[in-house]
Amino acid sequence: MNKKIELFRNIPWTWKEFISMLVLVLILVPFFIEFLLQNALTNFFQNDLYAGTLTGFIMSIIFIGGLYFIAIRPKKLGWKEVGLQPFPIRYLGNIIGWTVFLIIISIMLSYILEFLFNIGTDNNKTESVQSRLSTINILIAFVSAAIISPIYEEIFYRGFLYRWLRTKYGVLNGILVSSFIFMLVHIPTYNSLPYTFVSGVVFAWTYEKTKSVYPAMIIHGLFNGVSVVLMVVLA
Repeated sequence: MNKKIELFRNIPWTWKEFISMLVLVLILVPFFIEFLLQNALTNFFQNDLYAGTLTGFIMSIIFIGGLYFIAIRPKKLGWKEVGLQPFPIRYLGNIIGWTVFLIIISIMLSYILEFLFNIGTDNNKTESVQSRLSTINILIAFVSAAIISPIYEEIFYRGFLYRWLRTKYGVLNGILVSSFIFMLVHIPTYNSLPYTFVSGVVFAWTYEKTKSVYPAMIIHGLFNGVSVVLMVVLA
């Protein structure tokens, strides 16, 4: 319990680790992995879903590996420092509530964007799945969205990034800035940006309240999983 209480009172990382991780995540990964590698994989597979899923898997390795070799191992720390620790069972009700909230908000924002700016809900991955509906494609999309992405994104964006910003600049600034960065990295999927920001706020808040990234992972995974199911049902 003492470890949880102390989590946001100080941080073991300096500006050096913070800037190094931001350069990795905001510059190196987008250019070399999301642009160059994904284009090469798309040309190879001729399938946006396969290329995007493999790119996401590689990104997860780079995110977690970078965090380990830049922020965890050099400081002789454990993964509890980025929120990988138990959370109160009583918070399960909040997890369901936040998941329902995000689903409702995402639907509302999608309709608003479509009405005001004629921006639809489709992207390359959803179009790829919907145009080639099969068990394997649906399974790949589900695993990528509901399992792989929530794990590495919550460990980095909440466990590391939010904790650093929150400890330095307070709860509100930590939530807003980390959520804004979380939104930015989802460009060019512009139709998802508003509810991606809202999601970032919810995920950061659950981390703040529980001192664990597991609730955010679960909400993130449930939300993305429901999105995949709806995408298939509405295809």
